[in-house]
Amino acid sequence: MLPVLNSEYVLSRPDLHISKEYFNYPEKVLQFGTGVLLRGLVDYLIDKANKQGLFKGRVVVVKSTDGPTTEFSSQDNLYTTHIKGVAQGEKINRTLINASISRVLQSNADWAQVLETIHQPELQVIISNTTEVGIQYVAENISDGVPASFPGKLLAVLWERFQYFQGSADKGFVIVPTELVVDNGRLLQEIVLQLAAFNQLPAAFIEWIKNSNNFCNSLVDRIVPGKPKDLETLQEKAGYTDSLWIDAEPFLLWAIEGDAHIKQRLSFHEADARMLIAPSITPYREQKLRILNGSHTISVPLAFLGGLNTVYECMEHSYMHSFFRTVVMEEILPTIQDICPYADNFAQDVLDRFANPNIAHKLISITFQESSKMNARNVRTLLRYYERKHTLPPAMCLGFAAMLLFLRPVKEEGGKFFGTRGTEQYVITDDNAAVFAGYWKEVKTADSAAVTQLVQQIISDTRLWEADLNQLPGFAETVSAHLLGMMQEGTLVYADSLRKAVK
Repeated sequence: MLPVLNSEYVLSRPDLHISKEYFNYPEKVLQFGTGVLLRGLVDYLIDKANKQGLFKGRVVVVKSTDGPTTEFSSQDNLYTTHIKGVAQGEKINRTLINASISRVLQSNADWAQVLETIHQPELQVIISNTTEVGIQYVAENISDGVPASFPGKLLAVLWERFQYFQGSADKGFVIVPTELVVDNGRLLQEIVLQLAAFNQLPAAFIEWIKNSNNFCNSLVDRIVPGKPKDLETLQEKAGYTDSLWIDAEPFLLWAIEGDAHIKQRLSFHEADARMLIAPSITPYREQKLRILNGSHTISVPLAFLGGLNTVYECMEHSYMHSFFRTVVMEEILPTIQDICPYADNFAQDVLDRFANPNIAHKLISITFQESSKMNARNVRTLLRYYERKHTLPPAMCLGFAAMLLFLRPVKEEGGKFFGTRGTEQYVITDDNAAVFAGYWKEVKTADSAAVTQLVQQIISDTRLWEADLNQLPGFAETVSAHLLGMMQEGTLVYADSLRKAVK
């Protein structure tokens, strides 16, 4: 029978690189959330810094969901991170034991302990990932037991800190939310201040929140699938059992808006150059939106209608692999190189991530709100490309046409619209589905004039796009020709014929 992963076990294994001193490090970070993203990214970086002797601090975690925390405590809060995938064209496959978490407290059952934790002077950082829904204003009295909302809990924690240290200016926190919301730090601060006013808390406390605490905008990026399907096999190979084992891709990015003070408080950033602290994180958000998200959105309808089902399948398919690379390296990248200093490396990282065989990212899932995503992620890129090169990006024009075909409904049932791929039907999960259905109802066959009129009407509809794309020279004609070709020949057959014609 295999031993359970715990502190006694890891101390008996020098090869795991965890010293007895590590377990005596003070708690420096309060973390709201036990999810795999925090454990696979934030806690990974803290653990990496601790093993290098850079941070020397541990994380006390607040679990917001109900239920016991014995899954953590039974193995002394230790867990395995298995990093596997492709980085710089090379396969990565390594495991490590993360010892960064000292305790896990349940927010309802252990709220008194959470507040007592705030009394530690060494505590200096608050991290959160409570999903995007978590950063919302809820009018509640924080003195009536455990606050329900995350901003309510945070306000209660700050109020306890303020009172215990009598408003000391050096006892504020660096607060870094990692929820996927633009300007998440600024938004969180606004809600906390609004809630403080609702609770009629003293003006001195409100000034302390503003002047002695730093709410930092941040951007996180790492795919952490969580517990692997072949866990038993992996545990046999590792020699121990671990119910908290998680998988993670090699790539990571954590960009935080901050200055020298933030860098000093978040000293664990020194352990990994991919944790970036800069005056503005806009360039990093822009490169993720345009390269990673944008290439997904422009490519997936073509691949899905061609019979593929996951991003990895696309990277194994000769034409779609070439299509993704062309879109990323030749069409999107040149439009942001002047505003995103690390875009070249990021672009290659994105292609490596798409080629990770351990992540089954379903194409149909990526098509959720396809038209809105196309507008937010790719319309600006189309315009920038034309401004710089005075021509259209060929692959993106084909991808846009494939999106129009993907959004062509064959039936409506129960308020839902359905498209067709071969003999199977799929749900068009798009808030603009009815708009596209209205345009498509006039097109019964692959008629050139009807398709051209359809495209002209859709691309000039400023309800859908941030600009009238009919004003983009040659765009209507190019997209119409691609759409007609795909309707007549099939998506990938038509697309591959284009490649052969160019050759």
